[in-house]
Order: sequence, then structure tokens, then C-alpha cells
Amino acid sequence: MDKKLKIYIGLLVLIVLGVFYVESVTPKEINWYPSYAAKHKIPYGTYVLHEEMPSLFPKSEVKDVYQNPYVYLKDDKTNGTYFFLDNKVNFDKDELNELLEFADRGNDVFIATNGVHIDTLKIETRSLSTSAFEEKAYQKMSNPIFGGKEYHFDRDFSKLYFSEVDTLNTTILGELVIRNENDSIISKKPNFIKVKHGEGNFYLHTFPQAFTNYNMLLDNNYEYVANVLSYLNNQHENEVGTGSNSSSILWDTYYKTGKSKITSPMHYILSTQSLKWAYYIGLIGVLFFIIFKGKRNQRLIPVITPLKNQTLAFTRTIANMYYEKSEHKNIAEHKINYFLEYIRIKYRLSTLKIDERFYKNLANRSGNSEEKVVALFKKIQQIQSKSSITEEDLVALNKVIEDFKAYKKE
Repeated sequence: MDKKLKIYIGLLVLIVLGVFYVESVTPKEINWYPSYAAKHKIPYGTYVLHEEMPSLFPKSEVKDVYQNPYVYLKDDKTNGTYFFLDNKVNFDKDELNELLEFADRGNDVFIATNGVHIDTLKIETRSLSTSAFEEKAYQKMSNPIFGGKEYHFDRDFSKLYFSEVDTLNTTILGELVIRNENDSIISKKPNFIKVKHGEGNFYLHTFPQAFTNYNMLLDNNYEYVANVLSYLNNQHENEVGTGSNSSSILWDTYYKTGKSKITSPMHYILSTQSLKWAYYIGLIGVLFFIIFKGKRNQRLIPVITPLKNQTLAFTRTIANMYYEKSEHKNIAEHKINYFLEYIRIKYRLSTLKIDERFYKNLANRSGNSEEKVVALFKKIQQIQSKSSITEEDLVALNKVIEDFKAYKKE
């Protein structure tokens, strides 16, 4: 390996190491994607809440449901609370019917989302807007048992509230409170309600961001989440926070904006930190292997195809040309010359003098009878004496020559 190549390889190694170092020390940008997925530890994931669910519901089993409600509830008649938490949840007709039937037999359905439409429950939502120059939004529980404490969430969010409800079956559990720059209340709207359906209930909340990692870890906002969830599966409506539950919490993972979607093996590799670096290191290893292996092995010796012998093809081409022009005499002359050359090479006989001795020697060496040899050369002399011959004469000449060559001496 020469000195210049070593320098190039050294520079390549330094560049690769530099890239790794920069990648390792560069602060990662915060991902504010609203995934609501339990496996995500990003600000708007729900890893913290999912981990705390067993402690919030110590007498319940928390189950992750990976199917849509229609499929799951058709196959599984588990009782408890079906827990939906996502940016938007839109059920089709069959799914909604299964959820209504699920609640009708005494179970609860909790839905925290920025947008849900259920005609059967007779509810409508709107976005709240005010004319205040600076406003702050607070979340507040309606029941006095919570002490009227307001919880502030610092990041901007959609201020949705329930603009229309079925007053006969609906209980307001929480409110969205808007204060102006003077800390005066300028608007108060319901954003957490309970709608009775059959023997069960639907709990609807318009602020799913409250249940994400960032907001649960902000100040003491986790108390607000605990207060909201204390309503689920209570045997007595007024016994808030007792946690007297004995059925399952069905954590929905199907309606999640950030649920896993593997589109290709390469997507899976690059989306996993350890596999991504293993892939890059593998590529660098292959590059080094090519560089060093290519230098150590002998270069391939090119295969040069030898030139083809075109003499026979050329001879056939010339013969066909003569034949097509009916120049039988020329063809015969060439045929005779080639035959005499054949005798000189094969039988080591001179053809300058054709006499009785020549006939005898040729007959002895070739194995043909002397009479056959004499007849052959008489045929040749006849052809040579004529100024032109016919095709039949040419064929006859070729036949006697080939018969002579074909004879095998025993």
C-alpha cells in the first residue's frame, strides 16, 4: 500500500469519527409530535400515564387493545372501562354500536380527544375564542370536593368545549376556564362530561394534551389527571377518588396518531437507534473490506479471444461466387491444384512429372489401384485440355477426386 493511499484512508477514518462525534454531542431537537402512544417518551406521548395506570387502578388489570373496538368487543366480553386517548377519534357505525352496547351493559367508555362525533349521545363541540389581548386557559374540576383548584397548561392548545349536551343524561364534571391579563374570568365552558347510557356511562374530555408526558410532569398537573380518572369505575357517584374498581382498563392502542407503522425493513432499521448505528458501521466495514481486499488480491487477467481462422469461410465464399457465375472451368482448375497440393503433402510425391512411375508410386502409397489412378489423371487431363466445361464435368471431376481420397488402405 503506497503512502498516498494510507493518507486517504486516514482522512476517511477521521471524517467518519468526526461525524460520529458531532452526532453524539449535538443536542436533539424536541419532538412535539402528538403521538399519544404509550411507548413514546416524547412530550406528547403517553408513556408516563400508561406506566402509572396500575397505581391509579390497583384493583384493575390494564390491557393494551391493538384492534378496533368492533373486532375486540365482538371477540372479548370483558367488563370495565374502554380508554381512548388521541388527537382525534372517529368511530365508524359498527364500532360505535359495539361501544354503545358495551356501555349499555354497565361498562364505561372514556374518550379524551380534540374531536369526536357521537350523534346518539346528542353532544356537540365548538372552539372557544375570546377578545382578550392576553388570555390564559385553566382546567378545573366542577365537583367542590376537589377544592375548586385550577390547573394551568402553558403550551397553546385547541380550546374546545361542549356547546350542546343532553341535559337529562349529562353531568358536567370539569370546565375550561379562560382568564384575561388581569386574571379575571372571561369565559367558563364545560370540557369534561359524563353521559349516561343504559347501565353504563360515556366520559368525554376535550383536552387530551393534559394526559401527555409533558403536561403530567409540569408542576402538579398530574393531580388534575388523577382527579379526572378518579371518576372511572366508581361504584358510587359521590365517592370520588376511592378507586373502588374491580374490572379491566382497556387501553386503546388502535386509535393512536403515533402507532407503529412499519412500511419496510429499512424503515424499521433506521427508526431504531441501535440498529441504525449498526447499519452504518456495517456499511463502513464493507467499504474498508473493499479497499484492502482489492489491494491484496491479484488483478484479473483479461481473456483475449483468439482471432478466428477465416480461410475456410473465405474459400467457400469465393467458390460460391464462381459457382453462381457458372465459371466451372475456374473451379475445376482450383480443384485440381488443391488435389495436387494434397498429393505433395500427404504422399510426399512430386507432381512436376506425371508418368508411369508416378502412377505406380501414388497407387502404392494411397492404396488405390494403378488403373484407378490412371483413370483419375486422364479425367484431369481432359478437363485441363478443354476451354470450358459443363456442370456435369465438374461434378464428375469432384466425384473421382473424392473417391480417391475416401479410399482407405487395409
